[in-house]
Amino acid sequence: MGLHNLQPAPGSIRNRKRIGRGQGSGTGKTSGKGHKGQKARKGYNEKRNFEGGQMPLARRVPKIGFTSRVIKPHAINVAKNKAIAELDEITLESIKSVYRLQKSVTKVKLIGEGAKELASKIKDEAVATSGA
Repeated sequence: MGLHNLQPAPGSIRNRKRIGRGQGSGTGKTSGKGHKGQKARKGYNEKRNFEGGQMPLARRVPKIGFTSRVIKPHAINVAKNKAIAELDEITLESIKSVYRLQKSVTKVKLIGEGAKELASKIKDEAVATSGA
């Protein structure tokens, strides 16, 4: 195998920005820091998670007991479960007759190869495909 001639993709290697080397360089004088302000000072170091004084996201979201109210559909791979593809019309009840679902499942999404072709058979709002 020709492993000895490996080289980076064309255009992926760029020269590093040489800051503070005269005004002809484009990053002279203020060295790309603009004029004044906290970010222009030496030793400036923004703390991670800092949002400019706004209450950070990590502190806005409750730490315990947060559950999204958006119901995620239960995904079923049609390529692995042929019985669903063979149904005449696809509803949540007809899926439950051939595929074991928990009682808590209220939405189903059909995924996998051949799922888009089943869109015409779907007769239920609670069932969707990856195509629609």
